[in-house]
Amino acid sequence: MRADRVFAYGATLGFLGDLVAGDPRRGHPVAGFGRAAGALERRMWRDDRGSGAAFAALSFGGALGCAALAGRALRGSPVLSAGLTALTTWSVLGGTSLAREARLVAAALEAGDLAAARRRLPHLCGRDPQGLDADGIARAVVESVAENTSDAVVGALVWGALGGVPGLVGFRAANTLDAMVGHKSPRHLRFGWAAARLDDVLGYPGARLTACLAVLAGGAPRAALRTWRQDARRHPSPNAGPVEAAFAGALRLRLGGTLSYAGRTEHRPVMGACFSPPGPPDIERAVRLSRRVNALALAVCVAASAVAGRRRSGRPGFAAVPARPRQRGGIR
Repeated sequence: MRADRVFAYGATLGFLGDLVAGDPRRGHPVAGFGRAAGALERRMWRDDRGSGAAFAALSFGGALGCAALAGRALRGSPVLSAGLTALTTWSVLGGTSLAREARLVAAALEAGDLAAARRRLPHLCGRDPQGLDADGIARAVVESVAENTSDAVVGALVWGALGGVPGLVGFRAANTLDAMVGHKSPRHLRFGWAAARLDDVLGYPGARLTACLAVLAGGAPRAALRTWRQDARRHPSPNAGPVEAAFAGALRLRLGGTLSYAGRTEHRPVMGACFSPPGPPDIERAVRLSRRVNALALAVCVAASAVAGRRRSGRPGFAAVPARPRQRGGIR
């Protein structure tokens, strides 16, 4: 079985596993990686970029190496390789958990329980919830759903199509390191620089694919494309900008503005300024768009992997023309 078929079967099964069951309840590999990286950070932390780069290289390289060894060990069995791909895909995707948490916040807001919504918000993002009203929480949820559609699903599928199990694991490792040390807190401003840049690089293709699919799947393609082109570059994140801008246009919502992280106030540019700000009912709209984008991303990545597999195998129309057999003696 070719590698592209292993990815197609494994990624589809893993995607369905996440769709049905969500994240593994116990022994989550990503949580285990986070604990190991946290222990390494406590040993290696210094307030400089060099130490942070070494930490990121060891953590990322260790995860990548383990994934490569596991894939190599099962390479002789297509069934086991597809099973490993399925388990890895299920472990690294977070689309169902993202939707569940967003809907829990929406349910609390629609019930008028602002305190409960504030308690649930940290499960989605790191913003300070206490100063937010219902509309502020709704905006935070919609923006988190948009950004995490790329970070929790599409980016992983892209790198899975490119690199198989190591690609899936490497992307999730980089994303986890960025969440741990990549933020601009006094402790991690220099130490987390390398992890943040690594996540920016690996997140680049997934973010652009997410934005493209949001344009196609959102029901307002012209508005989504216009908002992406006008507003994405003004966002401080090179990857969150295109995704949030495309979602803003696709949903016809105004995103961005003032927010607070860990006591720090940030004034982010507004995306989709001509639209109305989101309210609690818009959370479900954002979740449904995220789900459509995720399904389309799986189809695109499986198709791209199949095309690449045909090229590598030399199928007619791509590379190979069978060589004519040589004849011994006589006229050729």
